Amino acid sequence: MLSAPVYPGSGPTLNLLLLPAEHPHPMTDATDPTDATKGTEPAETPAPAAAAGTESPAWSRRRPQWQTALAVGVVGLVFVLPMRALLRYQGPPMEEGFMLVFPERVLAGDMPHKDFLHLYGPGSLWALAAWYKLLGVSLTAERLFGMAQLGAIVFGVMALVRPWGRRVVLASGVIGVLLTTTAIGLTALAWDGAVALAVAGAWAGLRGRRWLTDAPGVDPSVAERAAGRFLIASGALAGLALLFRPDVIVAVGISTAALMTGLGWGRWKRWLTGAVPVLSLYVVHLVLSGPGDAIEGMVIQPVFDLRDGRSLPRPPSHTHYDGALQAVAQLRQQPWRGPAMSGPWQIYVWFFLLLAVVAVVVAVGVWSVRRDPDRWQSRVLLVAGLLGLGLMPQALQRPDTTHFAWVSCVPFAVLPAALAELGRIQPVAVVRRQAGTIAAALTLLIPLLVIPYFSTRTYVDLVKQSRPGNEVFGYPVRYSGRTFYLGAKDIAPVAQRMLDDVGPKMAKGQRLLVGTADLRKTPYSDAYLYYLLPKMTPGTRYIEMDPGVANAPDSGLAHEVATSDWLILSHIWDAWSEPNASRDFGSAAPNREVQRHFCAVGDYLPYFEVYRRCR
Repeated sequence: MLSAPVYPGSGPTLNLLLLPAEHPHPMTDATDPTDATKGTEPAETPAPAAAAGTESPAWSRRRPQWQTALAVGVVGLVFVLPMRALLRYQGPPMEEGFMLVFPERVLAGDMPHKDFLHLYGPGSLWALAAWYKLLGVSLTAERLFGMAQLGAIVFGVMALVRPWGRRVVLASGVIGVLLTTTAIGLTALAWDGAVALAVAGAWAGLRGRRWLTDAPGVDPSVAERAAGRFLIASGALAGLALLFRPDVIVAVGISTAALMTGLGWGRWKRWLTGAVPVLSLYVVHLVLSGPGDAIEGMVIQPVFDLRDGRSLPRPPSHTHYDGALQAVAQLRQQPWRGPAMSGPWQIYVWFFLLLAVVAVVVAVGVWSVRRDPDRWQSRVLLVAGLLGLGLMPQALQRPDTTHFAWVSCVPFAVLPAALAELGRIQPVAVVRRQAGTIAAALTLLIPLLVIPYFSTRTYVDLVKQSRPGNEVFGYPVRYSGRTFYLGAKDIAPVAQRMLDDVGPKMAKGQRLLVGTADLRKTPYSDAYLYYLLPKMTPGTRYIEMDPGVANAPDSGLAHEVATSDWLILSHIWDAWSEPNASRDFGSAAPNREVQRHFCAVGDYLPYFEVYRRCR
C-alpha cells in the first residue's frame, strides 16, 4: 500500500495541560441551560438521579429519544445507499489484491514478514484469514469485512460525540460516511481496522472513567467493578488496534494518557490487564515469523527503506496532482454543479484544513478540561482530539486524498462537538441555544464546498450507480470462479484473454511471479492476479511491489525470478512518475534472469508480457 506506516515517537506530557485554570469561566454546568445534555437538544431521555446505594447512575439508565434514534437511522441509510455500487466497484489492483492474497497465504501456512512482505502487524491478516475460513476467499467476503470496519469508525465516533446532542451526532455520522466510503472503497485495509478499534477502545475507556467520576450515589464497589470491566475492554481494543497497525501507537498512547490521567495506578492495571494479553500475541508472531524478519517488515522496511519511494511533497502542489494514482483516478470525471476549486487546489487546502481542525479540536479539549476537569464532555473531547492528533503522521508522510481521508474521518467527525462546545459559552443567547445546529451546519460545509470532488461528488456518484438497473463502474475479470473489477475498460479484456489463454497451461503448485515489465522499477503491483490464479504459488515474497524494497540490490528478487516457473510482467505502470525515489532505477539483475531463463508466451501487449521457464 502506498504508505510508510511506522512512526516512532511518544505523546506529550499531559499533566500540565490537564490542570484546571486558575480562574475558570463563571458559567458552569450547574447553571448553563445550553449544555447539550441538559438544554434544548437532549441526546437521551433523562432518568431520576440515582439514590445512595443504587446499582447504577442515572446516565447509565437513560434511553435514546426517538429523535436520536432517527438521527442514527438517517446516518445508517446514508451509509448503506452506496453499498450496492461499492460491492462491485473497481478496486485498487495492489492494495485490494494483497488483502485478498495475504490472508489466503496465511491459511496456506505462510507467515507474514517471513514468507511475504507485509508492512504492518499480523492482526488484520489473522482476522481476515479467520473470516475467509468462515465465508470462503472472495471479493465479496473481503469487502463485507471492509464495510464493517468503515461502519465501526463512523458509528464509533458518533457514540463519542453523542453527549452534544442529535444534530451533532447526525453531522458527525454524515461527514464520517462521506470520508470513509470514498477514500478507497471497501478495501479491508489494516488501517481502517486499527482506527475502528482505537475509536472503540477510547469509547470503552471513557465509559469506564465515567463510572468512576460521574456516578453519584452509586456504591463505590459497584462503580469500581463496572469501571474495571470497561477499562479492561478498552485496553484489549487498544491492543488489537496495535496488533493491526503498530504505527497507531502514537494515537493510542496520547489518547489513553488523557483518558487515564488522575485515575491512579490501580485503574491503569485494569487497562493493562486487557492490553497486555493481546499485545503478547506479538510474541507468538515473533516466534512464528522470526524476530529478525518481523522487525524488518514492521519497522526497518516501512520507516527506512520505503519512505523515500512513497513520500509526496508537503504541502501538496496546487497546480497538479503529485500522486500517480490520484492522477489516474481523474481520468474518469464525475459531474459537479456546485461551486468548487480545482482538484489540486482542494487537496492543497485540505492539507492545511486538516492541520487546523486537529489543532482546534485538541485546543478546545484542553481548554474545556482546564476550565472544568470534572465535566464529562470535556474529557471526551480531549481524548477524541488527541486520538485524531496521533493519527496525523499517516497524512503527513503521503499527502494525498486517500491518506487525508483516513485521518480526517476522526477529527472532522469530532469537529461538530468542538464547535458546539465553543458555542455554549457564547454571550448571544440564540447562539447558545442553537450551538449544535450551527456546529453541524458549519462542519458539513467542508465536504460540500471545500473538498467536494473527493467526498460528496464521489459519494453522490456511487449512490447513483447503486440504483437498481444502473451500471456500476468497474470491468470484471473472472477466472477460477473468482472475480476482480478493474477501472480501465481497455485493460480488463486483455487481462481476461491472458488468463483464459495461459491459465489452463499453468500446473497447480507452480511458482508465479507478477511484477513490472522493467523490474528495475517496482512502484506498484497487479497483485489481484495472484487472487485470480489461486492454484499457483507466489514465486516472490514481494506480492506488494515497493520501490526501494523489491528493487533493492539485496532484495533477493533476482533469485526469485530465476526460480519461478511463470512470469506476468505489467506495462501498466511504466509511466509511473511521482516526485520521489520511486522513479529511481534499482538492480538490473532480475531483468537479466528473465532474459536468461524465460521465453515469451502469447501476445498481450501493450499491457502484459507472459513468460514461461524454457531453459
